[in-house]
Amino acid sequence: MSDQPPYVPLGPLTSMPGPPAPEPAEEPPADAAGRETSWVADHTRSTRDTTPAVGSPASPGPWRRAVEGASVALTRRGWADAAWSFLYKHDTSYAADPVPGQVAAANRRMRNAPMPTTVHGPFMKAPVWTWEVPLYFWVGGVATGSSFVALACDLAGDERSARIARRVALGAVMPAPVLLIADLGRPGRFVNMLRIFKPRSPMNMGAWCLVVFSASAAASVGADLVRLRRPASALGAVTAFFGGYLGSYTGVLLASTAVPLWARSRLFLGPIFVATATATGASACRLTLVAAGLPEGHPTRSALGTLEAGAMLTELTLSTVNERRLGRASAPLSQGRAGRLFKFAKWAVRGGLVLGYARSPLSARYHHVASVLYLAAGLAFRFAWVEAGKESAHDEEAVALTARGRVTVRDDLVDHGGVGPRKTSLSRRPVGGGFGPGRVWTEAVRRFSLAVDGVLHSSRG
Repeated sequence: MSDQPPYVPLGPLTSMPGPPAPEPAEEPPADAAGRETSWVADHTRSTRDTTPAVGSPASPGPWRRAVEGASVALTRRGWADAAWSFLYKHDTSYAADPVPGQVAAANRRMRNAPMPTTVHGPFMKAPVWTWEVPLYFWVGGVATGSSFVALACDLAGDERSARIARRVALGAVMPAPVLLIADLGRPGRFVNMLRIFKPRSPMNMGAWCLVVFSASAAASVGADLVRLRRPASALGAVTAFFGGYLGSYTGVLLASTAVPLWARSRLFLGPIFVATATATGASACRLTLVAAGLPEGHPTRSALGTLEAGAMLTELTLSTVNERRLGRASAPLSQGRAGRLFKFAKWAVRGGLVLGYARSPLSARYHHVASVLYLAAGLAFRFAWVEAGKESAHDEEAVALTARGRVTVRDDLVDHGGVGPRKTSLSRRPVGGGFGPGRVWTEAVRRFSLAVDGVLHSSRG
């Protein structure tokens, strides 16, 4: 038999005895001003005893009453002790629910209101990404471009080059999960991203794409090792398919934020990152094939030289056009550490283009240097975009203008440092406005993501 007393259910709370009423000296002041004066004036450790009632400082409490059955001072039944709280006093009140259209009208008034003379911030926290993220962007781009090269070699009938390109893709993507986990802090966070499937989240879809890309790349290399040509080619095509997303989602991820530089480059960052990925992948495959004995003048070697140069030239052109149309938001791309990296990347591309088309007895070696310059330019571009985004988040005026939709069209701003007028946009509206191709593409992606998300939710239900 147990020595415990029998269980007796308690009655409703209203039947329980309440604590004694507070003494007049214990009653808080009736108004907010009196409470603030009386309570704040004597909140110092020198005049108040801060010794804990039970336990010791910084240690867990016993979670039991010091005296069984004791009541809590200053409490009343039915939340009556909250009658003096400022949340429930007559001198404060909550706003009524907005009527339909009221919030939209307030947003329009804010966007159309003139900019204040002094902008007070900060409005947002800058990204906390360190070197692992841009390096992850770069190795993912190299893997993406290599998968494209492998698919092209398969279609051209160059099986040996396709096998080597598939191995380059696998070798390039292997550090990507390590870098991503290093940035997240612990492996569990990467695994947690795979617990859900959210098509409208570039980060979630990027994590899934990285897993699928890595698995298909490894499977294709494994098929090559056991000499299964057709399965290897098919798996290589699957790898290239997912590589199209792996190489572009990083730019889309940046553009999905509220950082002015990234947000206003939303129509260019995806193509820019794909172009850089194609160029760096082609350069890595070309150098690897040359080291593997691919002779000079071989069609694949020549085609890769043309591909890397064309993709880098495309990246340089898109970056220049985007920088010019950004206007006010492009300042971080030309200042500080990001500006130096961006300038180095541009000159590396120009130097690679010159060396790649040099005609001399040493032209083959010059072309190797050009491929190295393209790889270095791609890495510098990735670091420059990330660093410039951090600086853009600290530009309070650009953040305020972005919220008003004016950061790329304001033409009367002058640099606060006295450097002179800032760059202005070449158009009164950002590229892709209205019903142009960019708008159609954005709307198609939005509708597709919503449809997939709806199907997933309905299947779970």
